[in-house]
Amino acid sequence: MKTLTLLRHAKSSWKDLSLPDFERPLNKRGKRDAPFMAQKFKEKGDMPHLILSSPSVRTRLTVAAFAKVLPETAVEFDQRIYEAHAQTLLRLIRQQSDKVTSLVLVGHNPGLTDLTNYFAPRPIDNVPTTGVVQFNFVTTQWQQVTAKEASLVYFEYPKLYFPKEETK
Repeated sequence: MKTLTLLRHAKSSWKDLSLPDFERPLNKRGKRDAPFMAQKFKEKGDMPHLILSSPSVRTRLTVAAFAKVLPETAVEFDQRIYEAHAQTLLRLIRQQSDKVTSLVLVGHNPGLTDLTNYFAPRPIDNVPTTGVVQFNFVTTQWQQVTAKEASLVYFEYPKLYFPKEETK
């Protein structure tokens, strides 16, 4: 069995409009949500072998929160994840070593939501910031990861825990 967790970066700041998109940091809510969701992830007993992430500032900061509670997990950054379409993300997943049984892919929308919907039994409108979507696959090879083999384990995001907040 293979386990794939898709994680969208935490909420980023638009405060400094002169910053390129790649350089945007987390805003106040993102700084709260990343460690919160990392702890929720750990509480589920998830211990991934690898976190594969976009190298943007906001994804690096999100990964740092997860790496803090998952110190045994290897972390790699791959430029191809930044602005990637679902098919590119799927190709990257299928290229992973079969020794890795549990993978966390950290990226951006719309690619992450599109990939989620490729695997999900029902459409998900949007994977929100710091949203975590986990799938299990009945296969021993990443190359054979397909929608047919996918089983949705859970879909969680901060607003499930903080429902009365504004969207800013």
